[in-house]
This record gives sequence, C-alpha cells and structure tokens, in this order.
Amino acid sequence: MILVLISHDRGQIEETTLQGLTAARSLGDDIHAVAIGAEIDGLGEFGVDVQHVISHDGLDDYSPSAWGSALAQLVESLKPEAVVTTGTERGNEVMAHVGAITGLPMVANCVAFDTSTDVWEITRTRWGGSLLEDASLDAPIRLVTITEHSTEQTPAESAGAATVEVFPPELSENDLTTKIVDRVVTTEGLTLATSPVVVSGGRGVGSPEGFSSLEELADLLGGVVGCSRVVTNNGWRPHSDQVGQTGTVIAPEVYIACGISGAIQHWVGMMASNTIIAINTDAEAPMVTKADYAVIGDLSQIVPAIVAEVKARQG
Repeated sequence: MILVLISHDRGQIEETTLQGLTAARSLGDDIHAVAIGAEIDGLGEFGVDVQHVISHDGLDDYSPSAWGSALAQLVESLKPEAVVTTGTERGNEVMAHVGAITGLPMVANCVAFDTSTDVWEITRTRWGGSLLEDASLDAPIRLVTITEHSTEQTPAESAGAATVEVFPPELSENDLTTKIVDRVVTTEGLTLATSPVVVSGGRGVGSPEGFSSLEELADLLGGVVGCSRVVTNNGWRPHSDQVGQTGTVIAPEVYIACGISGAIQHWVGMMASNTIIAINTDAEAPMVTKADYAVIGDLSQIVPAIVAEVKARQG
C-alpha cells in the first residue's frame, strides 16, 4: 500500500498535491489517501482506492505538530510500504514531524525512483534544485516528498473507489501547542504562485518606475508582475513579488523575463514554466541561453512595443 498525504487548507486542496498523488501511482497499485480534518472530493479520479479521513476536534485548522502526530498514528496502524506527499512547505513540515515521531527516515524533494529492490534508489533535488543527488532508502516504511512541478498531474486510467474510512487519533495538549487561530487576507484574485502568466523584471529594468510597462503588459495578458532578488534588495518591489529559491517557486504557462540575467537561485524558482521568454541586451545571459524564445535588445523599447501590439490585436 502507498499512502498519500493530501495537503489542503480547510478542505481546499493545494494545487500541487495531485502531482504527488500522480507520482505515487508509479510506486504501487494499492493507493490510499489520507486527509486530515476534512474529506476531499474527487480523489477516486486519481486512482485512490481508500480515503482515510483523520477526524478530531483539534484538527479544524492546520497545526503542524497535530497533523504530524495524527498521521504518525495512522502510519503505525496501517503499516504502508511508503508515505508520499508533494514537497510543499506544509508537506515537508508534516512529513518531518512524522519522521521524528516514528524514527523513520524521510527523503525530501524526490524526482525519480527505482523500486525494483527492497532498497529504493532515489534521485532528489538539493540546494534549491541546482543539483541532483542519488540516494538509497532502506526502511520498513519509506517517507518521501515529491519535488513540486516535477510530475504533471494526470488522472488514473482506472478510477479508484475512494471509499472513506474515518480514523480518530489521540492528541495531547502538547500536539496542539501550535495552531492557526486567525487569518488575514493579504491578496485576492491572481497571485504570483497561481497566475498563468508572469512578467518578471530584474536589474535591467533600471528603477521602480521602469516596472510600469511590465505591469501594463501583465495586465493585458491576464497575469501578474514578478521580480528578481536584486530588485527586492534595491527596494524597487516588495519581497512578495520575488521569484526564486528565496522567493516564490512558480510554474506559469508563460514566463517573460525582462532584464533578468538568470542566476541559479532565480532559475530554480521558475524553471517549471511551460514557455520562457527572455528580453535582454546580453545574448549570453543564462536566462537567454536557457529560454524557449529570446529577444535581444533594450527592454524599455521592446516591452512598450509588445504592449502596443497586444492592444492592437485586442482591438
């Protein structure tokens, strides 16, 4: 049995969770899912045979220690071959708790598996995705997380029954010492993590005012504006706009990099984009050489020209 943790926020499934569920199907045929504090609809479409719903009064919102303790109890009860989830901040945090409680080794951010023997051979990303590590995992129960955007989420060829089974954990006061008790909405609508189009600027934009044409282009394309680390360091844009290893990891349909050299920390944050377009004066910049399409020239002239063309085509 492969047990997959479904990461959700008050019943709203996290977008990349289904990537972990898709990857889990390559590890075994008997797929069980576990949802903590809420039942999740539609999991049968992704091959889930049984959905274990962990139910407790203290699990009405996210609590890392409580989620970890509850999942560890279920793992010890079911004895699955492996426990899998997507390597989001929440996924890695909960699995780390499970590993600490059970004493089982946890391998984070995996991209490939060889499960032909009892000792699994695993390839995983390290240093923010800048290198790949080959590792061996020998454990009675394997705890692994899947690198975000390394697997395309796809429904199973045959749907699972997704039969619901409720599991009541025993939680102590210590398990509930950390818990979300209030929320403040800071952004509405599209965000950097969810936008299908991101128009991003780097040092080459030149100033905070230089982002006005990028904002106009992003608005025309139904997207949002991002930036590189140097831009936030200079105070031109807030940190919430930063794309990269120390910012937000994204996977839009289109990523337009304007005046961004393409340092590895930035590249690993957007390399999962479906189409990458670079606008830069340096034809040898890493972003230009790795992009799907590149325009060599002054972005202060090129971006307004693109804006004018888009407006003309939109009538």
